[in-house]
Amino acid sequence: MFDELDTVVLARDIKKYGLKRGDIGTVVDTYRDKKAVEAEFLTAEGETVAVLTLKSSDIRPIAKDEILHVREFASFA
Repeated sequence: MFDELDTVVLARDIKKYGLKRGDIGTVVDTYRDKKAVEAEFLTAEGETVAVLTLKSSDIRPIAKDEILHVREFASFA
């Protein structure tokens, strides 16, 4: 369903990393069964927030009629 370098949208909050539903990530690796991916989430300056193993149900493709939005990110570091 997802390929490497696909832009994806988080479908649920992941509080441990401060990520919220709607955050944008990039698929950096896919598993053979295509049921899970590794996705990277970045700040606007390109700093990695998290690289997570996610199920297909945790993300969705970005739609062509959507617009990106910026929000403040409170780092947990």
